[in-house]
Amino acid sequence: MDTKPRRPEFHSSRSLMDKLGVQPFSKVSVIGIDDADFWRQLSDRASDVAKGRLRKNSDLIFFAADSLIELQKLPRLKSYLVSNGAIWVVSLKGKAARIRDVDVIAAAKAAGLVDNKVVSFSATYTSLRWVIPVKHR
Repeated sequence: MDTKPRRPEFHSSRSLMDKLGVQPFSKVSVIGIDDADFWRQLSDRASDVAKGRLRKNSDLIFFAADSLIELQKLPRLKSYLVSNGAIWVVSLKGKAARIRDVDVIAAAKAAGLVDNKVVSFSATYTSLRWVIPVKHR
C-alpha cells in the first residue's frame, strides 16, 4: 500500500490565449485548425486574424500538422513571421497521434527553428512553440 501523500494535480488558471501568448494587437495566421473553442477564444482576444491563409509579418502562426508531409511546410511558414514571432505546431496527442514530437522537432530544427514551449491545446491536441533563434533575428 502506498502511504505517500499525493500532491494535488496542478491546473493553471491562465487562459489558453495567455498560455499561447496571444495579445490583442497580435497579427495571427491560422492554418488548418477547426477547434470551435480555440476560435471563440481567439476572436475574443485578437482582432487581426487570417483564417486559412498566411499573412506576411505574422506575430503568431497556428499550424495544424498531423503528417510528415505537412511538417515540410515549416520553412515556408517561417518566412511569414516577424523576427520575434512564433509558430505553434498543433497536432494530435496520445494514441491518436499520427506524428510524434520527435518528428515535429526534427522538421522544425531542419527549418532553422528552436522550440521553447509546450502547451496542451485541448483534450486531444498538443502544441509546440517554435521561434527563430535570437542570433538569427
